Amino acid sequence: MAAGFLNTCTVQKSRAVLNRVHILFHFTAILFLLYYRISSLLHGNVPFVSWIVITISELIFTFIWILTQAFRWRPVVRTVEPENLPGDDKLPGVDVFICTTDSNKEPVVEVMNTVLSVMALDYPPEKLAVYVSDDGGAPETLYALKEACQFAMSWIPFCRKYGIKNRCPDAYFSSSDDSERLVWSDEFKGEEQNIKLNYEKFKKNVDKTSDVEESDRPDRPAHVEVIYDNRKNEGFEDDQSKMPLLVYVSRERRPSHPHRFKAGALNALLRVSGIMSNAPYTLLLDCDMYCNDPTSAKQAMCFHLDPKISGSLAYAQFPQVFYNVSKNDIYDGQARSAYKTRYQGMDGIRGTVCAGTGYYLKKKALYCRPGNEDEFLNEAEKNFGHSRKFIDSLTALNGKPVNERENLSAAIIEEAKGLASCTFEDNTEWGKEIGYSYDCMLESTFTGYLLHCKGWKSVYLYPKRPCFLGCATIDMKDAMVQLMNWSSALVEVGLSRFSPLTYGMSRVSILQNLCYGYFMFSHFFSVPCFLYGIVPQLCFLFGIPLYPKVTNPWFAAFATVFISSLCQHLYEVLSSGGSVSTWWNEQRIWMIKSVTACLFGCLDVFFKWLGIAKESFRSTNKSIDQEKLEKYEKGKFNFKGAKNFMIPLILLVLLNLGCFIGGLKGLIHRRNVEEMFGQGFLSLYIFVLGLPILEGLIPKLSN
Repeated sequence: MAAGFLNTCTVQKSRAVLNRVHILFHFTAILFLLYYRISSLLHGNVPFVSWIVITISELIFTFIWILTQAFRWRPVVRTVEPENLPGDDKLPGVDVFICTTDSNKEPVVEVMNTVLSVMALDYPPEKLAVYVSDDGGAPETLYALKEACQFAMSWIPFCRKYGIKNRCPDAYFSSSDDSERLVWSDEFKGEEQNIKLNYEKFKKNVDKTSDVEESDRPDRPAHVEVIYDNRKNEGFEDDQSKMPLLVYVSRERRPSHPHRFKAGALNALLRVSGIMSNAPYTLLLDCDMYCNDPTSAKQAMCFHLDPKISGSLAYAQFPQVFYNVSKNDIYDGQARSAYKTRYQGMDGIRGTVCAGTGYYLKKKALYCRPGNEDEFLNEAEKNFGHSRKFIDSLTALNGKPVNERENLSAAIIEEAKGLASCTFEDNTEWGKEIGYSYDCMLESTFTGYLLHCKGWKSVYLYPKRPCFLGCATIDMKDAMVQLMNWSSALVEVGLSRFSPLTYGMSRVSILQNLCYGYFMFSHFFSVPCFLYGIVPQLCFLFGIPLYPKVTNPWFAAFATVFISSLCQHLYEVLSSGGSVSTWWNEQRIWMIKSVTACLFGCLDVFFKWLGIAKESFRSTNKSIDQEKLEKYEKGKFNFKGAKNFMIPLILLVLLNLGCFIGGLKGLIHRRNVEEMFGQGFLSLYIFVLGLPILEGLIPKLSN
């Protein structure tokens, strides 16, 4: 091991102290609020039905607030020192998994840009392998991958020769940043122009194959093809021209067998890669999340090769950062609260959640518990299946150099097709105890939770230069569909036998368990939010008080909780580089999502429980529509295709407007402003948050 430390972990002490003081202050105010509610209810001198509904809503708010505080207890920041890593010849192998499903919603050129950026990683090519899983079985994807391989033969040497950092060709050529072009020699400009012409030719060739055949064929055999064998590198004298192994995998699809969605694709890739390259680590990337920093693999190895933490470390998670987020970010596509607040907080308590993309995983973690490597190898065929080659690869994960792998002969390819077949997993532990779990649609997040329950840890690194850049949703429909998928899957886990309230209680630390509890139960925010948007407003309309008078000392408890929550949110936004505008946009989209996508996600779980709805995956559209893009950049909401999602919100906004106007008229006659102030303010606040939604929908509805 090279001399010097590989990474540092710094606790944000001032932030932690401030958070803990606020927790004590805010919780005290909540206790006063709940005491007033419950004591008034017990005395029986209040409107029973409306009072108890609001009390239950506030208890749900309190429960979710308690879960949230675990993220604020011990936030940490990590840094790495890749220069202290051992030489390239001593670095472990890395297999990269990229999954694509629908070429209509996931443009092929964009997927190939991700592939090209990964192939150009600053990592020994003989120890790097890239596997592309095509669950759509699209001929154009296979053709595009071959074209990308041809283009990579000129693109990768160019990037290495001139030290290009942005190794995604589309991003490189569309960027106005000239920092990558510091050389500016005649030789550089000539080569760059040739590369650009090659890239334009590559895109034209790929575009020609679009819509040639139906992409998603539900009945087809497995297809495994080696696009580039990195053993060819042995004949290259120039290291700059060497490329990694590139493999196309399309697993078998039969209507009579369960599909298992992305988790099934990842498990197939684990097996195929096991007999082909068998690297001990793997990088998981969404097809639209390209590599923005070629050193990400070495940054991750600063954790995986650290003897102090490597024994129990399952994965190193990087944040999802998006290149197309506008200044206003009206849909909160950057997910600031997650990647700049919660993930750092969870990292300080034994490891953050797995985001599903942009993480370097130790494969062994998917097969055993820390320090118990032979846990499932005692009955290997029963657990892993009948492939002897794959079982041998498991025993070789600790130490078999990648360059000692077998030749990729026809026999190996046939074996790989068998590993990607529909029936291979029958009567095995795949998806149960082995590999990615099939018990949740959010396969990576849920599998990360199970890894933590087994004793594994994780780390979170937020580098100055984003290692990965992706494409955020830029219209309301895609944002709602995406959140509904997440909320439905997580709520389903929270109500299952894997609930943090039961399964996780004895397996992970209390604080980490609270964090997972937040991810799985926070979507129930939709219920009290919806009730809070209806009950107080109707009571305001009819002059029924639900809050103490403004002059009553008990009113201070309600005002304190409200103002304290807003101030805490504002502090987190400003301290993480946001602005007051960011804070307001997050407040607005939080309310919108709470009473729409989160509510529909919870209802989806309920309908599945009743047998009305079936398990399904609604893929998010990654293609960019110019009209959507223009509206998004102007900060205007796009409701095309999202009207059904917006129905609850429209009703709430209209109800709050009507009740506020009617309540104001009632105040003029009743003159009970002190009693009704809280309800009137709440009605106005919700209406103001939802006003832009109403402004955007009125023209649509009138048409």
